[in-house]
Amino acid sequence: MRRVRFHTYGGPEVLRVEESEPPVPGPGDLLVRTAAIGVTLPAVRRVRGDGNGGGDPLPAIPGGEIAGEVVAVGADVHGYAAGDRVTSLTLTGSYTELALAPAFLASRIPDGASAVQAVALVRGGQVALAALDTAAPKGAESVLITGAAGGTGHLAVQLAKLRGVSRVVAAVSSAAKAPFLYGLGADEVVTYDQESWGEPVDIVLDGVGGELLPRALAALAPGGRLIFFNSGGGTVPAYELLAGAKTITGLTMRRFSTVQRELYERHREELWELAGAERLRAAVHTELPLADAAKAHEIIEARTNLGKVVLRP
Repeated sequence: MRRVRFHTYGGPEVLRVEESEPPVPGPGDLLVRTAAIGVTLPAVRRVRGDGNGGGDPLPAIPGGEIAGEVVAVGADVHGYAAGDRVTSLTLTGSYTELALAPAFLASRIPDGASAVQAVALVRGGQVALAALDTAAPKGAESVLITGAAGGTGHLAVQLAKLRGVSRVVAAVSSAAKAPFLYGLGADEVVTYDQESWGEPVDIVLDGVGGELLPRALAALAPGGRLIFFNSGGGTVPAYELLAGAKTITGLTMRRFSTVQRELYERHREELWELAGAERLRAAVHTELPLADAAKAHEIIEARTNLGKVVLRP
């Protein structure tokens, strides 16, 4: 089988296509023949070695999310069998023709839905819904979303509006992305380099972090909450939390999907229902062959994508 690995940290140029033997599913694993692979900002950062906690032990296969057909199951796996079509978050080992996926993070793809649709919808939608639920924005009037044109952000913009948020502010790297976001329901679009991001908001969903984190915190109104679900790290002045009675809550899907399993499953059903009713659009920026993984990373690093970047084995 073919896979993409990196043997040293760096930019897209370190990604190499290799031939290897298929992996063997261990306890709790599904072996999936991939039909679509999602490219994520955390995966790009870990290839560079600068994600939260650093990079993956070398050599490594980038992680992200996959969709495809189960070909084998490991011990202690219940409810899945060979032939099932699934999508799953895979923390490592995604860029390959045959990938191991934790069964507890997997979900079935409905009949009539494609693997590309699944990989564009489920993981990003799950993160967006988990962030919105963690923020408890049903009483909130305003939300600001960083990375708003990306695979998760563009879904969060739509889901916030669907949940009744009256003012959704989309924060992005370029004003060229504004028409895309207004088309998804954003009320305002701001760019990272603007001096002001407008009136303070009740909730910030931060999918970027790093140098943007202090600005994201400053964008909160007194008593506001920031949900931090990115791999970019960052620091904030503690006095800002005290003076503004603001809070920051971290979110990881591994913990959310384990601790709040029933809610995770309800979110999955909600995403497919909304997509099936054409009330939620999972945008795909481009589909590229697996061998062009480096080009996919270049797109993410350049911040030019509008929606999901997908690899096809």
